[in-house]
Amino acid sequence: MNKRFRPIAAFLVLMLAIMACALPAGNGGGEPTPDQVATIVASTLQALTPVVTDPPTETPAPAGLLPHSFYYLGNDASGLLQVFRIERDGVTSHQVTFEPINVNRFDVSSVDGSVAYISNNQLLLINWDGTGRRMLVDGGVVDPDHQFEDSISNPIFSPNGQTIAYGLRGLNLYAISTGVSNLILPQQINPSTGLPGELYIPEKYSPDGTKLLITTAIPNSDGVSGTIFYPATGSLVRFTGGDGFSVCCGRPDWTLDSSALFTASPSVGMFGSGLWRLDAATGNVTTLLPTDAGGGNYNLASKPYLAPDGQLYFFYASVPATDEFINRAPLQLVRSAPDGVTGRTVILADNFQLMNDALWAPDASFVIVAFAPIQDVNVGGQAEVTYLDGRSPVVLTAFAQQMKWGP
Repeated sequence: MNKRFRPIAAFLVLMLAIMACALPAGNGGGEPTPDQVATIVASTLQALTPVVTDPPTETPAPAGLLPHSFYYLGNDASGLLQVFRIERDGVTSHQVTFEPINVNRFDVSSVDGSVAYISNNQLLLINWDGTGRRMLVDGGVVDPDHQFEDSISNPIFSPNGQTIAYGLRGLNLYAISTGVSNLILPQQINPSTGLPGELYIPEKYSPDGTKLLITTAIPNSDGVSGTIFYPATGSLVRFTGGDGFSVCCGRPDWTLDSSALFTASPSVGMFGSGLWRLDAATGNVTTLLPTDAGGGNYNLASKPYLAPDGQLYFFYASVPATDEFINRAPLQLVRSAPDGVTGRTVILADNFQLMNDALWAPDASFVIVAFAPIQDVNVGGQAEVTYLDGRSPVVLTAFAQQMKWGP
């Protein structure tokens, strides 16, 4: 059944989700911070379901289920968010971090499985097996009036595992070999207001390591957009064009050749819904599926992935247009040519209405979907391996968010 939020309630819920996925954490007062949002979500889920660190025994997973180790944020025994790892067998689970407060964000080195993460406004690094914990950067006490500027955000490993990009008063690159951190794109003061200007929040390196997708955000405003940063030259390429396009929280995925990204939105309200291709060299945004699908319908899309077979896989629905906020429409899993239209066919007609996140297998043979336990939870959920050939899904863990592949 296709239930919709009331517009005001839906707006507030989505704003919390946007803060959690796009902005850095703080520990000041006032408006809810991403750390507080994570705590609320974790507490809600702990009340709804028991803490589970291993998959349910009633759904055994075969050996060699996963192509890589699987990392995620989950609840520890006390309900705190920590980094966990599930081995390739899909069964063996390990807790990697043991922090006294929530882990906010993390990333995994594709080289050795080490984890860079943020907790207590510190950037920390730990080995794949939970040993060797060390602090790399201490962000210090966060001024409540400058929580976005003072908070460390989004550690991102380069593909070779030698550099960690993170946000703190600008864009920083930490060299693991030397232990030196450089502020390469400082946040500037807006000369017209005297207030801090754009924040630079790293999101994802290109597969070839020559480009870095970053989110640019102006504190205390709705000025959020996406930008490509070239570390070798220090240059920025900003996205332009695209009907209804917004990079915020779409978490674009790079193409394998690093030339472009695909992003999508399954929500209508604050931003337009649809599907877009982003050219990394020029910044041009091409609208593949506009919000207006024609015939009084909207196009909704989510989690596009251009697979090695040259086909574009994504979740999709065409729904009747409405003045109400749309955030939880039932989606189907489809495949098409890279234009999102040619040859589009439904692979799985399942209702993915409660999907909060998805992680594609490199060969697109399956996708791990995080299903929310209830409609009002917009972060994380039960992680299930969903096969495209119709095999029964396999539950990996009762709750996961920020799902990532390891080596």
